[in-house]
Amino acid sequence: MLNNIGLPGLLLIAVVVLVLFGRGKISSLMGEVGKGITAFKKGVREETEEAAKSLESARDVTPEETGRQKDEA
Repeated sequence: MLNNIGLPGLLLIAVVVLVLFGRGKISSLMGEVGKGITAFKKGVREETEEAAKSLESARDVTPEETGRQKDEA
């Protein structure tokens, strides 16, 4: 259904949205969308950093061998 929408269709949709909501409302809406995208990126970055820290701490959980343990083995 959406495969057949070309440039004229997109322009028509943009004009209808502009008429329905007005320029000021669209501007504030786009500002909110931008804030949402920024918050999403920040959340993803924080989660990635947290996962990296968790992975680093889980990487080395086995105790190191001491000289005495090597002799006993």
